[in-house]
Amino acid sequence: MSLSRSPSPVPGGGWASPGLTNNLSPSGRSSPTKAYAGGSNGTPVMWERQKNMGGPAYQSFSTQNQGFFSRHMRRISSSLPRFRPENTHGAEREKIGESRWSGLNMPRLGRIRSLPGRMSRRTKMLIAFGLLFLLGYIIFYSTPLVYYYRRTAWLGGGQKFVIILAANVGGGVMEWKGAREWAIERDSIRNKKKYVAKWGYDLEIVDMSTKKRYAHEWRESWEKVDFVRSTLRKYPKAEWVWWLDLNTFIMEPSKSLQDHIFDHLEDVTYRDINEYNPLNISHPPADPYLDELSKSPIGDGNPNSIHLMLSQDCSGFNLGSFFMRRGTWTDHLLDVWWDPVAYEQKHMEWEHKEQDALEQLYIAQPWIRKSTAFLPQRMINSFPTGACSEKGTDTRIHYDQKDRDFLVNMAGCEWGRDCWGEMYNFRELSYHLNRSLWERFKEDLLCWVWFKLTGKKVKF
Repeated sequence: MSLSRSPSPVPGGGWASPGLTNNLSPSGRSSPTKAYAGGSNGTPVMWERQKNMGGPAYQSFSTQNQGFFSRHMRRISSSLPRFRPENTHGAEREKIGESRWSGLNMPRLGRIRSLPGRMSRRTKMLIAFGLLFLLGYIIFYSTPLVYYYRRTAWLGGGQKFVIILAANVGGGVMEWKGAREWAIERDSIRNKKKYVAKWGYDLEIVDMSTKKRYAHEWRESWEKVDFVRSTLRKYPKAEWVWWLDLNTFIMEPSKSLQDHIFDHLEDVTYRDINEYNPLNISHPPADPYLDELSKSPIGDGNPNSIHLMLSQDCSGFNLGSFFMRRGTWTDHLLDVWWDPVAYEQKHMEWEHKEQDALEQLYIAQPWIRKSTAFLPQRMINSFPTGACSEKGTDTRIHYDQKDRDFLVNMAGCEWGRDCWGEMYNFRELSYHLNRSLWERFKEDLLCWVWFKLTGKKVKF
């Protein structure tokens, strides 16, 4: 008798191997009995036959795809994550209180501590490089350390330059300073201090109101020569000194002197005064006793032999902004420039005093021409439109906002012009031209939005 739902693979019930089907069982049992020891005809079954012959009792079981690549692919597939789709009908529901990610139940501090462990190695490296870059930027561009590393000879060379600023700290010579004079001095000094702090230079503020008596005479406005000499003694590592009058303002503080002038000194200077000669000085000298170098209009052409650099305005030499280099030539020039005999004989004729004296020395002494070079005026000494304006605006002399001139000298503003008004305008213009991205965002966008909303102009 066969069962309707028999576990046997054979239709009608029973087992495929001989001896497993018991046709004689009256109970209809289809599974083999323990007492069965052989087939229905008395012959042993296959596994007993194999056992008696010395072979394996059971046939070996072998799977398909036994090759190397098949096993390798199975390993990869077994290592992949398995996803169980959400099945609300047959899936086992999560236990109460059990979370898919145990980190959600962790406290916030614990999650923060475990965050580095859950990051990949690449992410950690990117974060580390970003932090190092940010730290370097803060240290080298936003801290006082900028001043010291830019002073070193192998990083910036700032210690080679000293700025001499002619101030009037103690008050006026003939009268006490008013509010405007104090404001001009304050803005000018602050401008130079920020510049030297940015590039690692030294700043020497000299008091022009302190008058010294030299031997038997008072030399008003001749103190430049004496202050240059004393500054070179005070700063033994300085190679160049840059004299600036009080009514000057550095418009482009983002430019260093090295980038602006000294890294390409040969390209920005000229020695032949005939390129711009408002004084009509005869050059080069043609005296027969001079050597070939003194007769050359450009000297030896070597920038290392330049010891004096200045500019010329509409009336000649201008000493509101000039450079002098340490050396024997400079010591000789300062001695001759300060000569009391020449001062005694000529000081009544020289309207511009030490400036006229230098012009006379340049004309009369050929050795001075060999080491003197000129810079375009707008490179170190631009004038506002009110100065040297007899012939209108001169593109060689006057400040041009489009070209972003380096420095403005409000020369002669005390003679009929508003010194404080010019200083204030150029100060605000310099700030506007050199704003940072954040300052541009605040003032160009936020202030504009606030004005559109409220109708009021504000300055953040």
